[in-house]
Amino acid sequence: MMISRRSMILGAGGLAALASQSLIVGTARAAQIRAIGLQLYTVRELFSADPVATLEKVAKVGYREVEYGGGGYDAMDHALLRKTMDRLGLKCPSLHIGYDALLEKFEASVAMAKTLGADTVVLPYMVDKHRNAEAWDAALVNINRFGEQLKAAGLGFAYHNHDFEFTVKPDGISLFDRLVKACDPALVKIELDLYWAVHAGQDPQALIRSLAGRIYSYHVKDMRADRSMTSVGLGTIDFAAIFKLNALAGVQHFYVENDQSPAPYIPDITKSFQTLRALRF
Repeated sequence: MMISRRSMILGAGGLAALASQSLIVGTARAAQIRAIGLQLYTVRELFSADPVATLEKVAKVGYREVEYGGGGYDAMDHALLRKTMDRLGLKCPSLHIGYDALLEKFEASVAMAKTLGADTVVLPYMVDKHRNAEAWDAALVNINRFGEQLKAAGLGFAYHNHDFEFTVKPDGISLFDRLVKACDPALVKIELDLYWAVHAGQDPQALIRSLAGRIYSYHVKDMRADRSMTSVGLGTIDFAAIFKLNALAGVQHFYVENDQSPAPYIPDITKSFQTLRALRF
C-alpha cells in the first residue's frame, strides 16, 4: 500500500484503527466495506415467523454479519441460531439487549451473547420514563456498571442512539452529551445510528470527530427529502463523505437497518447491500 500524506498525518494510531475496520483499502486510496452487516430488526416479521429461513435469505443477499434485535430472538433456540449461522458463513459481532434485561437477567444475557458468538452487547433504546435529568443520570450509573460487568465477562458494550438523545435537553444539556461525559469511553462505546443523528439535526461528520475512537459501529439507513427512512442509496445522506472518517471514528462494523422496511423486506435489504457493496470512499 502506498503511504499517503493522510496516512502520515494520522500516524500509527490512526493506521491501527484503519486496519481494524471491516474495510478494504486500495492503492488509489479508495476504500470499501469488506463485511456488510444487517440488523435483523429490519426483517423482524420474517425472522419471528421463520428465523432459519430468514438467515438463509439474508446470507443469500450477500450479508456476512448480522446483529440480533427484535423479532423475539431472545426467546429462541440460540444454539440452533448459531449452528445456522455457522452453516451459512454468518457472524454475529454484536446483539441488542434491553436495559431491563441487563438489570434483571444479566447472566442469561451474557450466556445468550456468547452462544451467538457476539463480542459486544448493545443497549438499543431507553423508554420515555428515563428521558429527564434525574432518571437519565440514574440510568447512566447503571450503564457504566453494565460496561464494567460485561468487560469482566469478556464482552464489550455500546449504546445505540435514536434522535431523542440529541433533542431532549434538560437544563440545556442534551441526553447524548450527558451520556458521553458521564460514561467511561473504555467501557461504553457508541453504536452511531447515522439516520437518527441526521434526523435530529446533527452534522454527522462533526459528531464523528467529537467521538473519535469511541464509535463501535454504524447503523446505516437513508433519509428521503421528507425525512422518512428508505433503503441506502435512495435518499440524501452522503455516506461516502461520512465513511471517509472511518479511521478517525474507529468503526468496526456497518449494519444496514431500516426500522420501517416495507414488505416483502428482502428487496429493501438487497438494495441497501448493493449500494454499500458498490460504495467507494
